[in-house]
Amino acid sequence: MQASVLTEVLLPLALAFVMFGMGLTLTPADFARLLKAPRAVITGFIGQIVLLPLLALGLCIAFGVPDYIAVGIMILAACPGGTTSNLISHIAKANLALSVSLTAISTIACVFTTPFIIQFALNYFVKENAPEFSIIQTVTGLVGISIFPVIIGMAIRHFKSGFAMKTENFFRQFSMYFMLLMIIGVLVSERDNLATSFESAFLVCLALNLLSVLLGLVLAKISALAFKDSLTLAIEIGVQNAALAMLICITFLQAPDYAIAPGVYGIAMYIGPALLALWAKRNAKIAVKTTPKVLVK
Repeated sequence: MQASVLTEVLLPLALAFVMFGMGLTLTPADFARLLKAPRAVITGFIGQIVLLPLLALGLCIAFGVPDYIAVGIMILAACPGGTTSNLISHIAKANLALSVSLTAISTIACVFTTPFIIQFALNYFVKENAPEFSIIQTVTGLVGISIFPVIIGMAIRHFKSGFAMKTENFFRQFSMYFMLLMIIGVLVSERDNLATSFESAFLVCLALNLLSVLLGLVLAKISALAFKDSLTLAIEIGVQNAALAMLICITFLQAPDYAIAPGVYGIAMYIGPALLALWAKRNAKIAVKTTPKVLVK
């Protein structure tokens, strides 16, 4: 996948459009929630920004995956959430407000943390013949395709809340289709590499997904959070912004083979949350059955 109008212009614009849609769902209160519920937000933030990349690093070493898969996994682990995690939190009946707050805060933070994780991954796994990479240019690029569109979306939400609410579903669907098309495009263009590395890529992606969901539950348990908050942390840490990770690989690094792992994870990442939702639903039914009924005369 050579550098072209598609990779240099259209893909970044499409992702900026997705981030603009996410901004339409945000309000200043989503950021202020850090002050109202600091324990849950800080716990989730540490899980996403610090512990998840460390987990990804450990799995890449343990599975001994090829360099391009390892770098792709590390880039993926550095790209938290997005609107997909908010949608899954809504479906799973988790704490949607907490989910939105974590997405908002981690989206801003990852603009500055992701480039350093990428640089580390390239130095650790690739070393020689690594693609050219600039931390400053990457930060600038991420600000352009994520922070600015989010700010513009928030401003429109503030002044034109009716428009924002009406278009929310459209942007959510656009985000899903955009990620799906990116996954298909990457897997088709890199089918030769995929044929030789699919098994290792899928196994490490599945392990990362399941263990990251478990990590969220464990962190919530340690922090003594409520059950709904536990679900939220598990989903937020387990669901990554695969579209952003693929874009970084294709456009910023011009290394589409690195995008294979994020593409595979874009499919596998629903397994952990799906199992989590089934478990939560089962627990809810048990709770209802075991709750004593009060007779009203």
